[in-house]
Amino acid sequence: MKRVLSIQDISCVGKCSLTVALPIISAAGIETSILPTTVLSTHTAFKGFTFRDLTDDVPPIIEHWKQEKITFDGISSGYLGSLRQIELVEQIFDDFNGENVLRFVDPAMGDNGKLYVGFDKDFALRMGKLCSHADIIDPNLTEAVFMLGMDYPGDNYDEKYIKELLKRLCGLGTPLAVLTGVSFSENEYGVAAYDAEKDAYITYFAEHLPVSFHGTGDVFSSALFAALIAGQPLYDALKTSVNYTVESIKQTISYPGHNWYGVDFETAIPYFLKQLGKI
Repeated sequence: MKRVLSIQDISCVGKCSLTVALPIISAAGIETSILPTTVLSTHTAFKGFTFRDLTDDVPPIIEHWKQEKITFDGISSGYLGSLRQIELVEQIFDDFNGENVLRFVDPAMGDNGKLYVGFDKDFALRMGKLCSHADIIDPNLTEAVFMLGMDYPGDNYDEKYIKELLKRLCGLGTPLAVLTGVSFSENEYGVAAYDAEKDAYITYFAEHLPVSFHGTGDVFSSALFAALIAGQPLYDALKTSVNYTVESIKQTISYPGHNWYGVDFETAIPYFLKQLGKI
């Protein structure tokens, strides 16, 4: 069985970050180790949430793993709350790297043209440097332009702009960039990717649902990471993760009085496993 590591915060209630990554990746038949960077009572869309920084706990955890000669087939990072945490992820990428280790960065730090509370332009540029250590990254449009020091275009972009943006993202040093939340028409919503080594541009679109939920980016990233580790080629992995995210949203809105704070990815896991060819 393959073993991977997911590095990000735990929002105890809210269906995002590690509470999404752990069940999704595990369901794909992959042993999922975790390294929590922060513990929150809920995600930040709730009011009055508690917050505990775990940065000082990370170095001794790393050292213990090294003593135990623990290895990983993949390492994925998500929301990181400080520059120090970015440095520690870079250290983990170096300390646990190997010939076939997939290093995946989801630079979760903003959306809709704005960075999350607590982040600034310098943090975004530093996140761009972390991406140079990754084999694949999957920012949304907001995160991509902030890492590159560009202006946010809103909905005023075309396919040429997206292709150029993806090439600039690979210019950070990663060979493979996936841009999420891409749409060239009102009826479609999906992703675009660029493989710098093959000079190949790839897109996959699904039905555009007129709703928005917190944590769908984490669902997508977790599914994409799992699909790649499970051996799916890039296009198939993109198709699997987009379709699973859409199915999770559909499952959520199918229930009267559904929750507002996240999607029901749990009930869509059988669909995910079918997409992976596991059942």
